[in-house]
Amino acid sequence: MKQIQKRISLDGSGRGFTDITKILQNLVDEIDIQSGVLTVFVPHTSASLLIQENADPGVRNDLETFFSKLVPDDDKIYQHSSEGSDDMPSHIRSALTQTQISIPLEEGSLVLGQWQSVYFWEHRTSPRKRELFIHAFGENSISSN
Repeated sequence: MKQIQKRISLDGSGRGFTDITKILQNLVDEIDIQSGVLTVFVPHTSASLLIQENADPGVRNDLETFFSKLVPDDDKIYQHSSEGSDDMPSHIRSALTQTQISIPLEEGSLVLGQWQSVYFWEHRTSPRKRELFIHAFGENSISSN
């Protein structure tokens, strides 16, 4: 059994999606795990992770539109607004989504559907540096059962 832990830094550009699939696959290639599990965790309270369609950017636009209506940026309706009108909405968005995902590894690749990618979803409107914590474990050879 082989395992690795790694932190990855992201330079965000503010609210929106960043496709991190290639970053994750490059890490899997680098550590040479053929069969196992990759776990990604975002240690922030105003960002999340998402596995979603990669073919039509309208999907991500529609998700952002839906969340803007569901959780509006309006510091008048929230007690917690010390960092601006997007402060509490960012925490709510994070609470409604995921901060950790696990992806199976098979034959050295992330097991994702044809139209799936892994996205980091920044909920704050201003750019900020973020981190991802990665843990992968598995075998570097495929058993022949």
